[in-house]
Amino acid sequence: MKKKILRTHHYDASSYLRSDRECALYLGAAIDESDSDATLVVAALGDIARARGMMNLARETGLTREGLYKALSPDGNPSFATVMKVCKALGLKLHTEAV
Repeated sequence: MKKKILRTHHYDASSYLRSDRECALYLGAAIDESDSDATLVVAALGDIARARGMMNLARETGLTREGLYKALSPDGNPSFATVMKVCKALGLKLHTEAV
């Protein structure tokens, strides 16, 4: 019997985030699905940041590009102030609603 070879491709969400609306919906979905796990939300912010360009984001937030990559990585643990700076620079606003 001949073995079948399964070929996979690397998936990068940042290559699909083209508009402000797509970015906002993506972040909103990450927040909704996070179940209080900040890792998913930070990863989504990282995807959006890469889609928009880390260098421009670093310039707008006053943070270093390397610092942003580290903070928004899956192992990162950014401060809330950093999250707010990144959201503002990306043109995104976090909001709350009653459950």
